Amino acid sequence: MTKGLNRYYGAHDLHFITWSCYRRQPLLGTAALRDLLLTILEEVRRKYRFVVHGYVVMPEHVHLLITEPEGGDPSVVMKVVKQAFTRRAEKRHRRQSEAQGQLWELATDHVWQKRFYDFNVWSERKRIEKLRYMHRNPVKRRLVEQPDQWKWSSFRAYSYGERGTLRVNFQEWAVEIKSLPREKFGSGRVQSHPLIRKERE
Repeated sequence: MTKGLNRYYGAHDLHFITWSCYRRQPLLGTAALRDLLLTILEEVRRKYRFVVHGYVVMPEHVHLLITEPEGGDPSVVMKVVKQAFTRRAEKRHRRQSEAQGQLWELATDHVWQKRFYDFNVWSERKRIEKLRYMHRNPVKRRLVEQPDQWKWSSFRAYSYGERGTLRVNFQEWAVEIKSLPREKFGSGRVQSHPLIRKERE
């Protein structure tokens, strides 16, 4: 655990998550690796049941705007995504030429920074602000001239209704409404699970 790093889960906020490659190296600098990350994110989205509101995959970092997962929490999701990507990327590069494999091996122990940044988004204004920030990121970094030219973001899903590898604003599972036991008025029972739970990664 890192001192002073707090996670706030259980309030049904959206989570604006940012994580980076080790030492901000452009380890996601190829289309193939960015595609691989989006494939893994979609698999994890379905497994842990969360809705993706927006995303952008940059060469050295990723932004993701999601609901709280129905299974686990954002910390669990991040751990699974990072580990799955590292394993599959290593396997893919082992199959490639010896020279490429040697280059990758220099970074295999440290593909990702250990931590991630998580900002609770509690208002529609903040949601739009974060989406605009993500979609403008490739333009600001001069990777493309227009947001719709960057394949690895949710911009085209919003602008053109395109269905990309990672589904945006999509939920294919039924919402489970959990029934609570009836209590008599004045029973004095204290709720065992508070609405807001403070956790650390």
